[in-house]
Amino acid sequence: MHFTDGVFETGNPMLRGLLTAAPGQAAAALAVVDGALAAARPGVVESIGSYFAGSDGRIRLVCPPLVIEGGERVKNSWVHVSEIHAQVERGRLDRHSYIVGVGGGALLDVAGFAAATAHRGVRHVRIPTTTLSQCDAGVGVKNGINAFGKKNFIGTFAPPFAVINDFQMLASLSDRDKRAGGAEAVKVALIRDREFFEQLERDAARLAAFEPEAVRGMIRRCAELHIAHIVSGGDPFETGAARPLDFGHWAAHKLEQLSAHRIRHGEAVASGMALDVIYSRQAGLLGAAAAERALSLLEVLGFELFAGEMLVLDADGQPALFQGLEEFREHLGGELSLTMLEDIGRSLQIHEISLSGMRDAIRLLRERHE
Repeated sequence: MHFTDGVFETGNPMLRGLLTAAPGQAAAALAVVDGALAAARPGVVESIGSYFAGSDGRIRLVCPPLVIEGGERVKNSWVHVSEIHAQVERGRLDRHSYIVGVGGGALLDVAGFAAATAHRGVRHVRIPTTTLSQCDAGVGVKNGINAFGKKNFIGTFAPPFAVINDFQMLASLSDRDKRAGGAEAVKVALIRDREFFEQLERDAARLAAFEPEAVRGMIRRCAELHIAHIVSGGDPFETGAARPLDFGHWAAHKLEQLSAHRIRHGEAVASGMALDVIYSRQAGLLGAAAAERALSLLEVLGFELFAGEMLVLDADGQPALFQGLEEFREHLGGELSLTMLEDIGRSLQIHEISLSGMRDAIRLLRERHE
């Protein structure tokens, strides 16, 4: 995991130093670039080409950077995975070569999945370009695409060769996208690190105003905590029942689907956490004061916690959101295992959920919103 500014500036040696090859050979790479990034930062594709061209033959691109649409839609079919595979084959990349993904979390998921499945594993370098991907999506070991109406149904566990967070990439984001990473920061603070949560509280106004130093500090600590959990949590490939890093995600994934991705991932995670915070409080697991601090921090950071999709009913008259519980269990297998809170910085696992209690949580969140 590396942090830098201006990763594709010709004077920045970081990427050149990471892409190594056998003596006397140039390291071969395919660059896959998020279309939204290319549109927001005119010249970024050319700067990538210039960076490789100015490397004195140490690294080379096998073709011009491949620009692929960004956002969740990119994960909804095999088309773009096949597109990357085709360039791997044409460029004769092998397991000592590199696929350099440059973009948001969805683009990195697709590029990582293609890298993991070409030759059973081409080295993957992630360069996340959003606050959400620099905090979370670009840091972990998961890659995947959506299928059968389910998020990340097809995918792999494949640790990236390296991750480079370039803070300059965040400057061109919309306020909505700048805000998104804050949800994952609050999440990991709530389940793992009370001190980090308190720092987020102190910095909340600065984070809401997107002050660069506050945002950089949030991203560094959030990424560090995610890596610490993956490395030392004892279950990096999720073979067990517990997924604490997915706190709030059972509802978040379903909200994304129910809204046809009108609600973006970070926003959905904020809403999902709010539901589970209220449920934890109502179930007697979490004190009222701690619950209020968690909800208030999310609101100060600018998240709207209630979503109308929470009120959509299925054919049986139940909230369609509840389908996310079974999909969450099925995705991992075994018994249902959800992360809830017992205090700020301390989580616990539960294996049963009261649907009436969760309906109450939806009602209370709606009342708070109104």
